[in-house]
Amino acid sequence: MSGTSSAAEDRVAIASNWRLVWWRFRRHRLAMISAGLLIFMYMIVLAPDFFSVQDPERTDARQAFIPVQMIHFFDDGSLSPWVPTITGKRHPVTLRMEWVADPARKVGVRFFARGYSYRVLGVFETNVHLIAPADPTQRIFLLGSDRLGRDQWSRIMHGTQTSMTVGLVAVALSVILGVVLGGLSGYVGGKTDQVIQRIIELLQSVPTIPIWLALSAALPRDWTPIQVFFAITVILSLVGWTTLGREVRGRFLALREEDFVLAARLAGCSRMRIILRHMVPTFASHIIATSSLAIPVMIINETSLSFLGLGIRPPAISWGVLLQEAQNIQTLALAPWLLTPGLVVIVAVLAFNLVGDGLRDAADPYSN
Repeated sequence: MSGTSSAAEDRVAIASNWRLVWWRFRRHRLAMISAGLLIFMYMIVLAPDFFSVQDPERTDARQAFIPVQMIHFFDDGSLSPWVPTITGKRHPVTLRMEWVADPARKVGVRFFARGYSYRVLGVFETNVHLIAPADPTQRIFLLGSDRLGRDQWSRIMHGTQTSMTVGLVAVALSVILGVVLGGLSGYVGGKTDQVIQRIIELLQSVPTIPIWLALSAALPRDWTPIQVFFAITVILSLVGWTTLGREVRGRFLALREEDFVLAARLAGCSRMRIILRHMVPTFASHIIATSSLAIPVMIINETSLSFLGLGIRPPAISWGVLLQEAQNIQTLALAPWLLTPGLVVIVAVLAFNLVGDGLRDAADPYSN
């Protein structure tokens, strides 16, 4: 028994810091489950068309506000996925189309079936989808349709690509700005420190929502969705780097007099090399944990701007753009499934927060 304990202690003693962080992170079950969910969501980001049932831009006003068609996996005791056919008739008084599921009429569903053609990562073309109707002439709506008859499931898949990418790229830019500017502020000091700190104080003193509204409203209306996408990403990153910059500065003030920093300076290393190669790696795990907690904030910010019509605009698809369909109370009463993108936002934000908590606890050397 003592031999086993000694071997475990030796294994911990020679393990790298990243391996120790991973071992502690694995003990956080909710964080591991959330990490798996985020990995799946980023698989959707890489190939949203594969997970889509039909073209997200395909419209048909005659099929507006079709309710959710639930998948049934068994038919007469055998594994044969299907969804009930939705039939509609117009109400004689309100003239509103009323849709009713007819389980007697079934539409077969196939996995890894062929549908519309698309390009994976813009490289090669294919028409294989995770879910598709057995009859290519049929349309199925796993999460219902919107006012233009567009498939809500497929649009959420494409909205996941936009919203998750905005959050990740914006945080990446914020980390770069926070580490470089915060590092220069803490390591160089003097006037450089004064200028950077005054900029941080200026950005933190102004309410963020008016800044977002002003910068987003200043974007030209004739810009393409791709240009608006990158502009929103830059706006979010320019506002979100200040907190990390302050944390990096405080850490660098404590590290710049350490022996390894003085040795690197005497060896002739440049300031940027000392910052990036010697000082930043000492608390890289903290930066990763902080970044994972910042991504959901960026996602909520992008969703809020797009929901208000000041962020990403149609025909681009994001979770905020999809939630614009739920602004009308009357429409929402007819089609409550239009709130599904909001549920996806909640799930993604909770997953990021749980992963961030797990990483923060795992990166803490004093945690058990």
